[in-house]
Amino acid sequence: MPLAHANGIHLAYELDGDPGGTPMVLVMGLGMPLVFWPDALVDALAERGFRLLRVDNRDCGHSSRITGRGPVNLPAAIARGLLGLPVQAPYRLADMADDTAGLLDALGIARAHLVGVSMGGMIAQTVAARHPARVASLVSIMSSSGNRRVALARPRALRALLSRPRDTSDADAVIAHMMGVFGIIGSPRYPIDPALLRRSCERVIARGYYPAGTARQLLAIVASGDRRRELARITAPTLVIHGRDDPLVRVAAGEDTARNIRGAKLLVIDGMGHDLPPAVTPQIVDAITRHCQEAESAERTPKAA
Repeated sequence: MPLAHANGIHLAYELDGDPGGTPMVLVMGLGMPLVFWPDALVDALAERGFRLLRVDNRDCGHSSRITGRGPVNLPAAIARGLLGLPVQAPYRLADMADDTAGLLDALGIARAHLVGVSMGGMIAQTVAARHPARVASLVSIMSSSGNRRVALARPRALRALLSRPRDTSDADAVIAHMMGVFGIIGSPRYPIDPALLRRSCERVIARGYYPAGTARQLLAIVASGDRRRELARITAPTLVIHGRDDPLVRVAAGEDTARNIRGAKLLVIDGMGHDLPPAVTPQIVDAITRHCQEAESAERTPKAA
């Protein structure tokens, strides 16, 4: 298990693909360690020539756990966030973005394509805004700008996100809970085979299930608030991908994200929810690859005087 010291903490990571390939960072979403990236997607991107860097975000997997100020009152924090009131948190998305930039420093990677899903998309957006020289291109999947007018989840999906297993020490109970959550927020047209989803959940448990860290990550999202002004500073070529049937981060949030990043392109996938089902993997891989190639080609093309 490789570890790197970055931004004052330790981050666990994995490298896949040709060591000489084009660097690409894959940033996972809320509470999910790097092993939750679907193997089919990772393998397909590696076959396209990318050198893939996956990371356990802080408070997740094998990376550093950040001590908070006692139990997190998420409903109260979310209510304050929806009202536009300040929310206190041990860290924010900016800190998690600086973790990613610090990991690139630690591994000697000057510049990379960034692909983030859900919270990982928010982190990737923030890296692009705060560290523009490090980002060759940005792909934000099923994510948002923090605009509370468009980011509100459907009630059933939000209840699922905030729910807890009946016994967090019972692996089977945790797996059943996770599968139930993804049954609610997942893709209605492309349900994932239960055996495949169970194996993915088992890998998460083996890597480290840490609900306290997940709560702090969610608090970081809420405390970071509306980031539209920050998104307006992004100069990296950007592709926004969103499922039309996402009940957790509605498609309006993806549209809003693309609208607030200069020159961003938007790909809306019918039938896709808040997950990465195998049925849409080829479309996503093709879109990411094409976007990265176009960004590299544009960079090589001399600009007119």
